[in-house]
Amino acid sequence: MGSTVIIKGSSKRKGNTQKIIDYLNKDNDFDVIDLLDYTIGPFDYEFKNSNDDFLPLMEKVISQYDTIVFATPVYWYNMSGTMKIFFDRLSDLLHYRKELGRQLRGKKMAMFSNSGENDLKKGFSMPFLESANYLGMHYLGDTHSWFTGDDIAQEAKKNIDLFSEKIL
Repeated sequence: MGSTVIIKGSSKRKGNTQKIIDYLNKDNDFDVIDLLDYTIGPFDYEFKNSNDDFLPLMEKVISQYDTIVFATPVYWYNMSGTMKIFFDRLSDLLHYRKELGRQLRGKKMAMFSNSGENDLKKGFSMPFLESANYLGMHYLGDTHSWFTGDDIAQEAKKNIDLFSEKIL
């Protein structure tokens, strides 16, 4: 093992989040999982969604990767709804499939976000950092990117380059 996966949680397949992933992954150093390719229902205390794609996806992620990087656009000052549902489902690994959840201990987590402007609000990364802490993962950090027209802003590209050094 020793490899890295980017888990993309955007509502748009070929939007700005994908542009950041393409820039970050220009040397194909990482695998990419697009959550739009999976059917993942919301968390349910009775685990009624246990037969959807979440648990098989997590089995794959946990068995194949040491570093998990979450990629999300900023929607209404928060992670995307797609990413939020995924994060809520981590609760399955704390109750329904504890043995699988325990295997996250010692793995690494990072996050990058993006929006149209350099306007990320303080505290955006808190759910990622605290989830990593709770799960016993090592949080490698995060970065935010923004755009000038259709292109990634130059300053944001510098931040992405620094970020990539942390997660390699």
